Amino acid sequence: MRTLPIAVTALAAALTLTLTACGGDDDGGGDKKTGGKKTGSSDTSSTACAAGKLDQEVVASEAPAAGDTGTVSVTLTNGSGADCTLEGFPTVELTAGTTALAVAPEKSAEPEKLTVKQDETVSFTITYVRGPAGDAAKGAAVKRAKFGLPGAGADQSFDWKYGEVALRSASEPDASVTPFQRAGD
Repeated sequence: MRTLPIAVTALAAALTLTLTACGGDDDGGGDKKTGGKKTGSSDTSSTACAAGKLDQEVVASEAPAAGDTGTVSVTLTNGSGADCTLEGFPTVELTAGTTALAVAPEKSAEPEKLTVKQDETVSFTITYVRGPAGDAAKGAAVKRAKFGLPGAGADQSFDWKYGEVALRSASEPDASVTPFQRAGD
């Protein structure tokens, strides 16, 4: 009968020693501000993805005529060798001559935070309504699209070869952009 209390005492001592070694108390090296978790070189968080470190591919389903809807999908591949994160929407600007038109985020979309590892791909899509050719009051003759990533300093751009973009107003294109999503989702 004596072995049971000794075994329980030994188990409790071993458990206390294990918890102390793992940072279970304030003397274990934990940080009160991070909930007892150690931070530093073992921290697995990644930085915001930089536009210049991602390879881009642009594929369009061009709107065939004025009033039709088209899409332009931009796929980004992380070739930098380091994990990075994307959260929210890209900033997209369409340029027609000297006019820059900001594309609004898709209203019903809910962005999520994505960690993009080496060779993984993410994408976003610009949806637009084609405008009438030669009518500057109703459409913009877009020649270039520029996009930026949240938390990144530099932008990337590509030639716009998909026809005029209809205007909701003089400074608002009839277009929207989705949040980032894993390619293939």
